[in-house]
Amino acid sequence: MGDTRGLKIYLVAGELSGDILGAGLMRALKARFSNVEFRGIGGPRMIAEGMVSRYPLETLSVMGLVEVIKHLPGLIRVRRDLKRDALAWRPDIMLGIDAPDFNLGLERQLRESGITTAHYVSPSVWAWRQRRVNGIARSVDAMLTFLPFEAEFYRRHQVPVAFVGHPLADELPLVNDREAARKALGLPPDSPVLAVLPGSRANEIRFLGATFLDAAERLCRRRPELQVVIPAATPKRRQELETLLADYPSLVGNVILLDGRSREAMVASDSVLLASGTAALEAMLCHRAMLVAYKMAPATHWLAKRLVKTEWISLPNLIARESLVPELIQEAASATAIAERLEVILADRDGRQALEERFALMHETLQRGASARAAEAIEALVKGRGLPQSVAPEVADAD
Repeated sequence: MGDTRGLKIYLVAGELSGDILGAGLMRALKARFSNVEFRGIGGPRMIAEGMVSRYPLETLSVMGLVEVIKHLPGLIRVRRDLKRDALAWRPDIMLGIDAPDFNLGLERQLRESGITTAHYVSPSVWAWRQRRVNGIARSVDAMLTFLPFEAEFYRRHQVPVAFVGHPLADELPLVNDREAARKALGLPPDSPVLAVLPGSRANEIRFLGATFLDAAERLCRRRPELQVVIPAATPKRRQELETLLADYPSLVGNVILLDGRSREAMVASDSVLLASGTAALEAMLCHRAMLVAYKMAPATHWLAKRLVKTEWISLPNLIARESLVPELIQEAASATAIAERLEVILADRDGRQALEERFALMHETLQRGASARAAEAIEALVKGRGLPQSVAPEVADAD
């Protein structure tokens, strides 16, 4: 057990992922402090670790412009109440976990009232609306980031920052077993395997589902032995995928539709076809070659092209600062183009092995014990010390 001095920490999480992160952080803080209290908003995992939650976790889980506007008066009341509660309780530090639209405003109000604040999980300010960093600088005493390029962005803008590593990298093993994953999924040990992840949202299935299946059908014509494994994120997504698959009778002998088990599918695969997002990071942490494709509504794409300031959209490329992973966006993401690029990947065994080794090195760089490092940074802030020097060297150099 570390420091014996008591510590009061105000935590505000906004959704299930925040509850998972918050619970891990609370465990790490309890390992550093023998007497620590937690208050704010958390879910069942945080409550099980000792959180006194003022509101249910789902209070802040409002998505979409119309829904946010509809719930805005209530959200303002909740933030006002949390401010009063925190000022009365006088925590040593207030930490917002994700939910930046809600938390950064609360953090700023509390910081202006003399309470130390930090934010865990950077918003995508490095990608679009970069001027938000000025408001972030006024809201927090430190930003705790998962990824090294995020930390570099904040350092350039003179915002105190600690790169703590990614919890997903801690969760996934540095060595995985393709053969065992294939056996668990009932796949032939020697057949080529393609994992297809069209996304967890209805819109992603709508824009990408048929295109991905068209590409899979083209590949299976060229490679009849190819096994295509499609994890369905939810029962609703499975129903949508089953409806789409009904139009592809030629794929019946090649496709296996799974309920979840996306990690097993990726580990079992030779290559992954996926929508951009966290799944690309997960495929990288499973050390698998991949192709990232994404489509969206034309108006959304028009706006995104004008707002997004990054050269790449997939996290493996953003972390490496180079094009390790092919990205096909909008019109470029045709079934023909996807099938052709995947054919090249599947045919290049040496290239896939080299990329798997590179991803393993990147995984190791991100596997830093994120909860423990975040707790270390919080202790430093509370004690008025400088943040720990935990920013890693350039991941792109790890080759």
